[in-house]
Parts: sequence; structure tokens; C-alpha cells
Amino acid sequence: MVDEPSINAEPGSNPENVGLASRRKGRGAAARRNARSALSLPTFGLLKRALPPMDVLDEEGMALIEGNADIIMEEIGVVFSEDEEALAMWKEAGADVRGERVHFPKGLCRELMKTAPSTFTQHARNSERSVEIGGRNTVFAPVYGPPFIRALDGERRYATLGDFENLVRLAYMAPAMHHSGGTVCEPVDVAVNKRHLDMIYSHIKYSDKPFMGSVTAPERAEDSIEMTRILFGRDFTDNNCVLTSLINLNSPLVMDATMLGALKIYARAGQACIISPFIVGGAMSPVAVAGTLTQVLAEATAAIAFSQLCRPGAPVIFGTFATSISMQSGAPSFGTPETAQILMGAAQFARRYGLPFRSGGSLTGSKLPDSQAASESANTLWPAMQGGVNFMLHAAGWLEGGLVSSFDKFILDCEQLEAHQKIAAGIDLSENGQAMDAIGEVGPGGHYLGCAHTQKNFQSAFFVARTADNNSFEQWEIEGSKTAPLRANDTAKTWLENYQAPKLDSSINEELKEFIARKKDAMPDAFT
Repeated sequence: MVDEPSINAEPGSNPENVGLASRRKGRGAAARRNARSALSLPTFGLLKRALPPMDVLDEEGMALIEGNADIIMEEIGVVFSEDEEALAMWKEAGADVRGERVHFPKGLCRELMKTAPSTFTQHARNSERSVEIGGRNTVFAPVYGPPFIRALDGERRYATLGDFENLVRLAYMAPAMHHSGGTVCEPVDVAVNKRHLDMIYSHIKYSDKPFMGSVTAPERAEDSIEMTRILFGRDFTDNNCVLTSLINLNSPLVMDATMLGALKIYARAGQACIISPFIVGGAMSPVAVAGTLTQVLAEATAAIAFSQLCRPGAPVIFGTFATSISMQSGAPSFGTPETAQILMGAAQFARRYGLPFRSGGSLTGSKLPDSQAASESANTLWPAMQGGVNFMLHAAGWLEGGLVSSFDKFILDCEQLEAHQKIAAGIDLSENGQAMDAIGEVGPGGHYLGCAHTQKNFQSAFFVARTADNNSFEQWEIEGSKTAPLRANDTAKTWLENYQAPKLDSSINEELKEFIARKKDAMPDAFT
């Protein structure tokens, strides 16, 4: 059954050309039918990196930063804001609690973190889509959080629930996207206190990949878990990880009440938390790589240790999100060498502590999917792959410093993820990969175009970007002189036209809709 996407309509026809428009519509329908039957996307499994991660610190450097983090945690402390329960838990665990500020004896947090698993499985409703997070695995997840959208018609505007649903559809169809993500955009046409219900339902209905829960209030985290209990069954949810959630620290050195509330809900339910200091270097951390890494380590270990106080063995991901600040404008900048060093350094500490690591993505401050966007995205994606990131949030669709989710850039980024999937898998050393039969068949002075090995492998041998144009100038001009973003726009529309929803049990669907209706009816709309 085809689930019809609500894509933006093309501009209307001139009334004087109704007959022509009708004929074009008929030809367009035939073209769409042909495209629908012709569309064939490759299928990628979970990315298992064959390449070893790159270290940027030696043992002496790691010991120095770890020692400095110990000093910060013991002498300066971390604020656990407006949460008496959390403060009492820390006091009982042996920390020195002074008001809302917690001071940690050396080694306390590292000892508590030992109960966190080094790898865990997040289950999807389609078991073939479940992902193992940690080890040599990398999970790609979409952009998260923008309130604006760069729509299919090119307009920059506030995002709607329809935009959210379409981004979920695209993530479902994208061959190298392993995860449906969370707040792929903020649907501002739905009340703040109710939109989490629609977002979770969209991930469940329009995709069968794993997804993320809401963290904007403890009760919304509870709703997320209750909806997965309807989807998976209470027993399965209570005994398995079916959700990840993004818990940002309010740098420098603060865990706010909202994040603490959500963390406690998810950790106690055995659901995964990505503990991720949110750093804009120069504003929220020092203008120094080592100093920022020290602060990241102090913040992350304090929050990860607290997750284990909530429930020993609860799955957790060590994360960091770091950008630098432009000293000229005060705006965040992306793809800088310093943020690459912070990412790879933090990843080393995650490996040191035996924890999965989250960072990276395709980040840019550009307003459009242009050359700046391509350069900055590449310069955040490469360090993430080289650093050994296990969970890559913002892997596709991020624009304008995280203010905008872009359909065009989503497609362009997804193609780069496919390329990185192939690079990270390493060199094929199988008999087919060695190609000795081809070399023997062709011999000196020949060519490989017609040999048996080429005929067997030509469709899959080389990565080909669907939005790239390698034709002659004349052919490119005949076909409309389209830039890569325009070709990506065509691809997004084609994917949405060809989208077919994964099957969802009708009784589960009805129970989910009843739950949402009941929750929405119980409270008035709130838009703040």
C-alpha cells in the first residue's frame, strides 16, 4: 500500500493553457509511473569499520587531560540544577555536595561508569534494522532539532509536521541511513506540549528503523517509553533497549533540571542516553583544544556516572558536540581543525573507558547547500569517520548552523554517507577483489571493458553519486544545466513519490492513535 507523501506542489498553470497542462499532466503521470518502477536503491547493512581509528593523543597527553579533569571535578564541581533527588543520590554515593554543586572524589565517576555496557543493541520494529552501538560499528542518524526547513520549493520557513513526516520517509528510504533519528525538525504547527506524540508516531508509522525519544520534559520521556511499550510490548521494552535519547549538558559544568529529569526516566527504564556536552568553543569552553577536552571529559563522566546511579548497566553513549566561535561575528563555525581534534580526542577517551561514542555529522553554517556547505560538512564527516564515531547524529540534512533542515542537503549528505560506508569497510581481498582472473584474461596491452570480471562487477564496482553529473558540457546543458542541489531536489521528490510505508499492525496503530488522542485531550495547547 502506498502512503501518499505531502510534498510541496509545483506552481499552478496559467488558465489559458489548461489543455496543455492536462496533456502534460498525463505525460507526467506516465513518467512518474516509469520512475516508480525504475527506482532501485542499494541496500547497506550496519557499517562495520575495517579501518582502525586515528589517535590524536599519546598516553602522556591523555593522562594530562584526565588529571586536569579530575581537578575540575574535585575542586570546581558540576552543578546538578534543581533536582534534590539527584543531589541526595550523589551524597549517598560519596560525593561532596555543596548546595547544587557536586564535587567528586578522584576516580569516583570512573568507577561508577564501569557498569555501563561497551556495546548494546537498539532494537527496531523490523528486527533486520536493529543496530549494535559500540565497537567497530558506526550508526548514521539524521539531522536533529532545527525549527526551520528549506523546503522542496526552496522556501525557508518554519517547519511543519508534514515536513517532519517527509524527512522520516527520506531517512527510511536512504540506503546508508541506519536510524530514523529524533527531532528531524521542529513541527512548530503543533503545540509544544503535544508535538512529541506526533513525532514519535511518525517514526513508528513511516519507518521501521530505530528512533529516538523526546527529552524536552520528563513526562514526554515517559510518553515516548509508553508508546514503545504499545509498539514492542511491555515486557520486551522493559527488558531491551528500544530508544536512544539526546541528553545535552548546559556547558560549562551544568546539568539542568530538564535534562536530568529525562535522563532519570530513560536510564531507569533501561533505555539509552547519549550524554553529550554542547560546546561552542570560546563561549562555552576555553579557546584551547586541550582545555575544551578537559571540560568535556569532566562534564561527560559526571553525567554518565549519574546514569549508572539511576540504574547500573543502563546503556549510555559518551558524546560531544563541539564547534568553534567566530571571533569576528560571535557565530559558531564548523569544519575547523580544532573541532576535529576535540572530536577525535574525546573518542579516544570513550575507547579508554569502554564506552560507545557519539559525535560528528555533516555540519555547516552555510545558508544553502553550496560549496561552503560541502567543504564544512566534509571536514566534520571525515574526522568523525577517522575518529571511530559509533553514533553519528546530524549525519544528513543539517544547514545554517543547525537552524535549518534541508531536503536537498539531506540527499547530498546521504550520498556521502554511502561513499564513507564503502571507504570504512576496507579493501576487498576476496578472490573476486584480487581480480587475478581479469588480469590473466586481458594480458599485456589489452583493456578490461569487455572481460568477464568487469561484466560481472561493473554495476557495483565503483561508487556513483546519483546527484553528480559527469556528462559532457553539451549534454549537461541540454538536460537543463542543473546544479547538484537541483538534482538532489529532483531525487528527494522522486523518493517521496515512490515511498511505500512499512507495514504496521492495525491493532497497534489504533492503540497508538488512541493513546495520542487521550494524552492530547488531557491538556490544553501550549506553544511556549
